[in-house]
Amino acid sequence: MTADGRQLVVLSGGLDSTVCMALAHAESDVAPLALTFDYGQRHRTELERAAGVAGFYRSEHLVVHLDTSAWGGSALTDDSLEVPDAADSTDGIPVTYVPARNSIFLAVALGVAEARNLGGVWIGVNAIDYSGYPDCRPAFIDAFRQVAATGQKRGVDGDPIAINTPLIDLTKGDIVRLGLSVGAPLDLTWSCYRGGAHPCGTCDACVLRSRGFAEAGQPDPALDR
Repeated sequence: MTADGRQLVVLSGGLDSTVCMALAHAESDVAPLALTFDYGQRHRTELERAAGVAGFYRSEHLVVHLDTSAWGGSALTDDSLEVPDAADSTDGIPVTYVPARNSIFLAVALGVAEARNLGGVWIGVNAIDYSGYPDCRPAFIDAFRQVAATGQKRGVDGDPIAINTPLIDLTKGDIVRLGLSVGAPLDLTWSCYRGGAHPCGTCDACVLRSRGFAEAGQPDPALDR
C-alpha cells in the first residue's frame, strides 16, 4: 500500500519544530499530523504553544504522555537539578539533556507514521546553533533512518518512512528567516527551559533564540504576547 501524502511533525511548540510544521504543511495538500510529547518537562508552557500551533494549521494533534521524571537525570524533568544560565554552561553535554528523549520521540513517530500510513516524519533537530545534545546530530538521524529501513514492515517492503530534518545544518538566524518566509506562527512559540509566565531570557534556549532573531534582524514576536 502506497503511503499517502500526509506528513507527521514532532511538534514541541518551540521555534524549530514550528518552522518544521510550516515546511511540512507546504509539502502536502493535507495538514500534517502534529505529535507532541508531554514527558514531565518543567517548561510545560510549550505544550500549550504546541496546541496553538497545531490549531493554526488545523492539524490533528496527538499528545503522548511519558513520565521521564520517574528516572530523572535532566534539569528539564528533575526538580532537584537547576536549569543553568547560558553564561554558566560548561563544555560537554549539558544538564538539560534528557536521556534518550529524541530516541523515544523518533521511535514513537515512526510507529505512528507506519500505523497511519503517513508519508514521512519531520523533526526540528539542529546541529549548528544548539545546546550540544548528541541526539540532534546527523549521525543520530542517520542511525534512525537505518532503523526505519530495517526494523519496520514498510522498510522491509522497500518503502521506509522518510525522516526529514530540514533545519539540521542551519543557524538560528537562518531558521528565523526561513520561518518568516513560509509564514510560520513564530509568535505562538516558546523556547525557555524554565517555563513560567514569561521567558527567563538567560537559559541556553532563550539565549540561542534571542541570538537567532538578532541575526535575522527581526524582533521576537513572542515577546509581545
